[in-house]
Amino acid sequence: MLLRLVIWNLADSQTTIEELRRYLRNESVDAFEDVAGLRFKAWFSDEPTERWGAVYLWESAEAAEQELPSRARELIGKEPDIGEEFDVEATIEGQFPVEALSPRGLAFE
Repeated sequence: MLLRLVIWNLADSQTTIEELRRYLRNESVDAFEDVAGLRFKAWFSDEPTERWGAVYLWESAEAAEQELPSRARELIGKEPDIGEEFDVEATIEGQFPVEALSPRGLAFE
């Protein structure tokens, strides 16, 4: 398994966190539902520091190499400031009262 982390600083970007939330609601979340080999993706933001990013959990390095249904780079206007990949040492799912993880988060509030 492979974990990918990407983070943008939006201070000098073409877009805002609110615009990116609309993009998630209207396009991106649904587009990632059918990506083969993607076990999990979480988008995150930090408004005070104007940062935006995502964490991907892939079944394999080969799955992580495919073209993705994302326009984030186009909307933001640049490549991520941080783009790192890591081997996954272990995974676990805890106990939780709400079974469905999809779709949840600020973009859907």
